[in-house]
Amino acid sequence: MSETTGLGGTILVIDDERNIRRTLRMVLEGEGATVLDADSAEEGLEMIQRALVEGPEGQRPIQVVMVDVCLPNMSGLQLLEKLCEIGGGAPPLPVILISGHATVTDAVRATRLGAFDFFEKPLARDRVIVSVRNALRHYQTEAELRSLRARARREIIGESRPMQELLRQVIKVGGTRARVLIEGESGTGKELVARAIHDASERRAGAFVKVNCAAIPRELIESELFGHERGSFTGATAQKRGLFELAHGGTLFLDEIGDMDLNAQAKVLRVLQSGELMRVGGERPIKVDVRVLAATHRNLRELVGTGEFREDLYFRLAVVPISVPPLRERPGDVALLCRYYLDLACHENGIAPKRMSPAAQAVLEAYPWPGNVRELRNVMERIAILSDGDIEIGDVPLEIRGDLEEEAAAPVGGDAVVQFGEGAVPPGMSLKAFRDSVERAFILQRLSEQNWNVSKTAETLDVERTHLHKKMKLLGIARGG
Repeated sequence: MSETTGLGGTILVIDDERNIRRTLRMVLEGEGATVLDADSAEEGLEMIQRALVEGPEGQRPIQVVMVDVCLPNMSGLQLLEKLCEIGGGAPPLPVILISGHATVTDAVRATRLGAFDFFEKPLARDRVIVSVRNALRHYQTEAELRSLRARARREIIGESRPMQELLRQVIKVGGTRARVLIEGESGTGKELVARAIHDASERRAGAFVKVNCAAIPRELIESELFGHERGSFTGATAQKRGLFELAHGGTLFLDEIGDMDLNAQAKVLRVLQSGELMRVGGERPIKVDVRVLAATHRNLRELVGTGEFREDLYFRLAVVPISVPPLRERPGDVALLCRYYLDLACHENGIAPKRMSPAAQAVLEAYPWPGNVRELRNVMERIAILSDGDIEIGDVPLEIRGDLEEEAAAPVGGDAVVQFGEGAVPPGMSLKAFRDSVERAFILQRLSEQNWNVSKTAETLDVERTHLHKKMKLLGIARGG
């Protein structure tokens, strides 16, 4: 929005003086804004709450709030405090405070509460317009960020701390032009992360082009990446644009970059350095504007040490390295992923929605998932298709449930706790039962120390709260039990 264009947007004016509301309406509507008004903080708060609920993702029916400090019953500062509560510590919309009796204390308090601006009556027209214009810009930036976060969350599923940190990195790096190296085991979702970065970038309207470097034969990878001219080699019967050209103005995702041969690595490096490529058999360079994201399940630093990967290319690609955690490092997300992919499989295969029994869920959560999310998704689709009704423990594939079926169905009781130094281990007790009894006693002790506050206990144990809840369920731990 330039200084010469109209304001646009919808402004809510809250003031008990009719003349002030009328003056602000004339000024703002004269600049192209839509103005709503309220004569009390209570009425204004109701309008804001309704707008926050009804507003579509990213955008809201009210963009800026202007409120008088001195209002009957609820003051403008008290309204700002309530908005901070709604917004989780900060107001969900830019709030401009106006006052005819402003004090330094009021101004300081308003600033601490996150007010966008604060000025005194009588109102200066130019001051009002500049302040509202800046507030609208701030709102639009925040709205775009909310939309990007929502899109990223739809793709990156997980509420654990590792996944929330991953999401934060995606949003942060997405708004830049930096090259990103995405590292992680097979099946962890590196392509989803790359797509989320693309969607969070200024290039999201452009193409997202993926190439699996491990799947293209060595003799063809240059033609695939850079294209070729007609007659440049046997079989080249027509000119072909390469993937770099197809990604012009967008993002090129080089998956499994660690499997690219050294000759192709050298040519990719030249494109990254110069922004130009040469088709196979071509005679003139072609400029390309491409953001490159790369991914690998291999340790590129080790490959650099063995000479299998170029060090200069590594540093060009790994401007911002991002690590995608394996599923075993975020066990608290397993239940969420199982539910999501079960619902998805039912929907895609025309199957009625199915529920999952606690015992079946416990077995799935106890499995280490060596194939990560890819394996989990395939398993949930198999379960959805082969089960006759709701999911029971017997519907879980045998290779996953193993000997966990009895253990999940019959959690260890309190009388199985082993007291070290006070008697022998019960005869015939299995290693699993012994381990569970000790783990159960340890968790019970920590819960007791924290007065059964599960959140604080989880912090003490350095585990996710949801993971502790599931562990308690599996071990039969309940208050008073």
